[in-house]
Amino acid sequence: MEYVTIDTKRLFGLEIAAGHYVDWTIFMQVLPPSVSNIYHRSPMIFDRAKGSSKNHQAWVGGYKNHVTECMNIACQQYRWMNQVRFLPFTLEEALVVLFLHDIEKPFKHQGRLYRCKVHNGFCNCVQEENIEATKENRNKFRKDLIEDYGISLTDAQWNALEYIEGVPDSVYTPNERTMGELAAFCHTCDILSARLWWDRGLGVPLGSNRWE
Repeated sequence: MEYVTIDTKRLFGLEIAAGHYVDWTIFMQVLPPSVSNIYHRSPMIFDRAKGSSKNHQAWVGGYKNHVTECMNIACQQYRWMNQVRFLPFTLEEALVVLFLHDIEKPFKHQGRLYRCKVHNGFCNCVQEENIEATKENRNKFRKDLIEDYGISLTDAQWNALEYIEGVPDSVYTPNERTMGELAAFCHTCDILSARLWWDRGLGVPLGSNRWE
């Protein structure tokens, strides 16, 4: 008997169109390699990271659950929104932002950020050199990691990474649009996962159309 294989990206598109839940493994195959390599070179630290200390997906492995939720929400929102009114960015651009928006969290332990060096294809994050995980240091750590992996982002994606949690009062300027369109879209995906479905994402089966 001859078996027909389906290209991963085609399967990805079919799953989205059917309203199905896509798992982490599929996302790692459809994201640009320069982006997914951050995970592939250090899978263990991603697998054990929490989504947050206590506010959302706050269990071991919750980080992956939160990011997977954000990307699934993005897929479904993009599908219906782009049908009714053209969106000025691609779904892939949004998924890259959502994958990267908390990328420093797997490298964080007890309030410190640990520098990561790749050795034999895997990251060794147990080093003496570490950084206090202040907001400023987290942002710099994320930017450095993106540049270290040779990830090229558009201005809109950098804007989205900066304002995915909203525009703080300290930088708000009347009559000026600080948050771009892509940032607004990614912000809604992040806040829906973190505030509406803060306890979801654990154990959702591949292809589920119930989003358990």
